[in-house]
Amino acid sequence: MSSVEILASGGTPSVFAQMFGSGLIGLREGLETGIVVMVLVAFVTRSGRRDALKWIWTGVGIAVAMVFAVFAIIHFGTSTMTPLAAETIAGVASLVAVVIVTFMVLWMSKASAHISADLKEGMSEALVAGSLSILGLSFVAVGREGFETALLMVGYAESVSGGWWPLLGLLLGVLTAVVVTIALYQGAIRLNFHRFFLYTGAFLIVVAAGILAYAVHALQTVDWLPGRENIAFDISAQYDQSSWYGTIFAGIFNFRPEPTWLQVIAWLAYIAIVMPLFLYANLAKRPPAPAKAPASDQPADDQPATDDETTDAAVSPGANTSHPVTVHPATPDAGS
Repeated sequence: MSSVEILASGGTPSVFAQMFGSGLIGLREGLETGIVVMVLVAFVTRSGRRDALKWIWTGVGIAVAMVFAVFAIIHFGTSTMTPLAAETIAGVASLVAVVIVTFMVLWMSKASAHISADLKEGMSEALVAGSLSILGLSFVAVGREGFETALLMVGYAESVSGGWWPLLGLLLGVLTAVVVTIALYQGAIRLNFHRFFLYTGAFLIVVAAGILAYAVHALQTVDWLPGRENIAFDISAQYDQSSWYGTIFAGIFNFRPEPTWLQVIAWLAYIAIVMPLFLYANLAKRPPAPAKAPASDQPADDQPATDDETTDAAVSPGANTSHPVTVHPATPDAGS
């Protein structure tokens, strides 16, 4: 079988399968980014510097535009290349995506506890430095998360179809995250951030393992990696890849009924190494839920106390907190 025939083999996953995985990526990363923006907005509002909001939103807008530009250039730029050249780029981009998602879920589990303080310190300095510094801080804060999402999405989209549906799923996921973030800011809903990011983080690790398996297959196809003909198992006769379950597993987890040994080893090794590290960081050091203070001990003016506590908790997606968090809109302190 030629390399081009190998590239063309296998059915295209269903629209639902292509959109579900990317939608979850958009929801998780969009909510994570939304929490960062929420902290910046709350901080400048409470500081009595509402004039800085326009620069924050300008930086956010530029960062979002950059994210979609990066995704479009890498993802759709391969359409003008030969199949083998496109497969090479897709394989390399997928490897980069796996590295990024691994760093993202592991680093966030450790660094989330001080992200809020870092953002506030940076914004304090930016408010003194001027409008361009405010714009730059919001651009970097959002752009960093967005750039990671764009590369992750390139790997995911290439592994499922290479078409427009994964991008549409990403957009729907991001829009959902925007709605959830606004509701959180207004105090309309409550969300247990620890559980949300724990479950979605574990899910993304499995998705990343599938992207890694796809990258191995792509690089085997162009002879960058050996073992293209060494099939680990073949359940094509029993496994209907065009069925509803086949398209879902192919579209979300990149499962194929005839993987090579190198693909299987890469998938198992990634899960065996990354998943325990992630679960240990999020579960092993999880402290017991704090005891509820008596009503009489609560501060009379609860606005300053609750805003800082809930906003800090919200911006810590990997934080070890087991109770639901409500985020209220921050308002300037009285007399400020």
